[in-house]
Amino acid sequence: MNQKNNKFVIIDGSSLMYRAFFALPLLTTESGKYTNAIFGFVRMLVKLLEELQPQYAAIAFDKSRQTFRTEMYKDYKGTREKTPDELKSQIPLLHDFSNAMGIKFIEMDNYEADDIIGTLATSAAANNYETIIVTGDRDALQLIRPNLKVMMTKKGISETDIFDETAFMAKYGIVPQRLIDLKALMGDKSDNIPGVYGIGEKTALKLLTQYQTLVGIYENITAISGKKLQEKLINDKEMAFLSYKLATIKCDMPLSFNTTDFTIAPDANSIKSFCTVNELKSVWPALNRLCGSDAPTAVPAAANEYITLVPDNIAKLARQIKTDKHFIYLPIISGKVPHMTCNGFVLKTMVEKQPALYLPNQPEFENFIKSLFQDKNLTVITYDLKNTLHCAFKPQGKIIDLLLAAYMLDPAAGDYNMTSLAAKYLIEEPPAYKPDSSDSLQSEAVYYINTISLKKLADILTDALQNKDLYNLYEKTELPLEDVLVSMEEYGVYINDTKLKNMSDEIGGTIYKLLTEIYQLAETEFNVNSPKQLGEVLFEHLKLPVQKKTKTGYSTNAEVLESLRPYHPIIEKILDYRMWSKLKSTYLDAMHELIDTTTHRIHTTFNQTVTATGRLSSSDPNLQNIPVRTDAGKKIRSLFEPGKGYDLFLSADYSQIELRILAHMSDDKNFIEAFQLEQDIHSRTASEVFNVPLDEITPELRRHAKAINFGLVYGKSDYGLAQELHISRQEAADYISNYFAKYEGVKKYLDNIVDQAHEKGYTTTLFGRRRYLPGIKSSNHNIRSQNERMAMNTPIQGTAADIIKMAMIATWQELNKQNLKSRILLQVHDELVIECINSEIPVLKDILHRTMQDIVKLKVPLTIDINTGINWAATK
Repeated sequence: MNQKNNKFVIIDGSSLMYRAFFALPLLTTESGKYTNAIFGFVRMLVKLLEELQPQYAAIAFDKSRQTFRTEMYKDYKGTREKTPDELKSQIPLLHDFSNAMGIKFIEMDNYEADDIIGTLATSAAANNYETIIVTGDRDALQLIRPNLKVMMTKKGISETDIFDETAFMAKYGIVPQRLIDLKALMGDKSDNIPGVYGIGEKTALKLLTQYQTLVGIYENITAISGKKLQEKLINDKEMAFLSYKLATIKCDMPLSFNTTDFTIAPDANSIKSFCTVNELKSVWPALNRLCGSDAPTAVPAAANEYITLVPDNIAKLARQIKTDKHFIYLPIISGKVPHMTCNGFVLKTMVEKQPALYLPNQPEFENFIKSLFQDKNLTVITYDLKNTLHCAFKPQGKIIDLLLAAYMLDPAAGDYNMTSLAAKYLIEEPPAYKPDSSDSLQSEAVYYINTISLKKLADILTDALQNKDLYNLYEKTELPLEDVLVSMEEYGVYINDTKLKNMSDEIGGTIYKLLTEIYQLAETEFNVNSPKQLGEVLFEHLKLPVQKKTKTGYSTNAEVLESLRPYHPIIEKILDYRMWSKLKSTYLDAMHELIDTTTHRIHTTFNQTVTATGRLSSSDPNLQNIPVRTDAGKKIRSLFEPGKGYDLFLSADYSQIELRILAHMSDDKNFIEAFQLEQDIHSRTASEVFNVPLDEITPELRRHAKAINFGLVYGKSDYGLAQELHISRQEAADYISNYFAKYEGVKKYLDNIVDQAHEKGYTTTLFGRRRYLPGIKSSNHNIRSQNERMAMNTPIQGTAADIIKMAMIATWQELNKQNLKSRILLQVHDELVIECINSEIPVLKDILHRTMQDIVKLKVPLTIDINTGINWAATK
């Protein structure tokens, strides 16, 4: 520890563990141990120690709910919910961590953490130590005095406010100790302190400003203005003084601050072991820095050193790589698709002490790299192969793409940068690379190659893929898909910029007209984009029924507005305004900026390592979120047209692929029969559920059946179905009951999937792709239910994602094999969009029927709908 001052920091462990638990999503180790609270606490502590650099510290903790306060008032804290088991199980980890950090952990029978904090903090402050209490509990503010500040956490644990006497007075207008009197009057719901019934903070502060203390108020009770206020105070006098005792933090426990017991003395080996056992590797580098001796505080001198290869040394390097049979390769790339440039290459052999080699982008080196890539006996270790392929060759041997492998092992992690991977899988690795203004393009690549054992990381990731039966999916689907995505990104898609500008202007006029109509209906002008102002207009000015309130006022979200449609014509105008405004800003204005000035096309990026289900996503712009069936969505899609030299767009769309996968995986005889007979599945479901002959199914009954079919696949409840169909909850429950009575196989399958997820902690697709569900065993009903819904949906949606990826690869390969001009431009979930020429359409349709429909064999046929049009919208 870098100890430069005389500071004592005392941490409210109970408060901060609780806040960390609810601020972060549930995290678990491989064995299922919950770690989100301890992870958040450790991160917070690291930040504190780095910023404050105290010499002394302590962690105070509540030992139990039974204290001297519950003896005084049995309902004290009686309204608090039971501590979740997922949080309770992490408290022993806090004990272990404090021991490893050499920070004293204190809990005592019959007392709260607040009392420990009060006693130690006031003791240290009285002895002229700069004392800081860190808590999320406002009670501690009463302890503020000379040498003693309170750091309050807000927004979970990531942000803080520091209060000294001046800051407290500025906020409350009273001295800190009077916070006890304030709580005695107004009570405290969180601690179930009763206070005086009917007195809130505003009245309490007014009384204290005038009479200073609780005693002063009751000594002057007859002088207090307002008969009702007097009555409240008189009636609850006993409760007020009891509340005063309950709110007072004890500062005279049998404890005292001393430098011997509270000096911070971290043990690097114990901390490292703690991080390893609890899979908290990402916080180890920062903790190691705090320990002092072991961790490099700066980039090692050799980390950015490299040898610039000269052509004469190529033969020697080639011999070394062929002997190793592995080499590490990272290209140095600049620019954006479709104008990316490879400025050079960074290579490293398996010789541990040999520094990285930098090869400038010269013909000799380009040919050398090409020869390495053509050798099928060599394994190349790289990172983000898709990016590499935009300006380099495809290796013919084994490829280990660290980014792709890490994603497949933990698809919900979200962060796969090199530093995170090193921290997660290689605990001894250094902190993140920090460039400076003098760095060359290759510096970061050289840094990672020299400081992180990429070979070791590759071995760990590859072994994990094998052990989890993911390697085949990685090698046969995800890796080949990168070739397809690269070509799609390079091609881009033509957008008619003139029509785009005209449409943007036209919609701008629509938005202005809607605003005018909204102001007329509201009889006032206001900021429609402000939830606060909109709420005031709807619920105070127009007196519409309040549906939901938030901490900041009235809720005006989409669900609330939809429910208000029948009450006033302004609602439809507001919904239209929101839709058109979003369309203009998110798509029309944004897409104009993204048109490449050279190709006159938009080159979206297809993200392969983003979604937890395995689906692709797209960005800059996101073309997968354009609505399919709305007028607004059709307008946007109509802007995308075949480019020069092409005649039409062709759309090949899987027909109800997720329901067909459900039929296959559930083995439900009714589902399978409907698809085998090529019946309309929603009409068949309507017939089964509503007991109506197939030829008498109305559009409304089919719509209800469709909502049931898709809703239950996504784990929708009777409440959710009732909301969607605008029916009673009981009616929705009856629909679901009838559905499962007719489709027993589906019911059994979904139940089994949830049971397996509870047992294993994850769920899989038909091809082995995993999605981990850390909240599946949560005692919190909402978290557990959400994870159970994900368990039902992921195998189906993930399998559909796997199938469309396989079909894309097969189609792309066949187009190349037959040397066709037509090419895949877009993938939107279950749809492929192809830019084609008229003469190739017959052969193109034949290819698509073979590659998409026959890519896998299910118990029901996979079918596709093929349509062509002069623009994307016209293909639907």
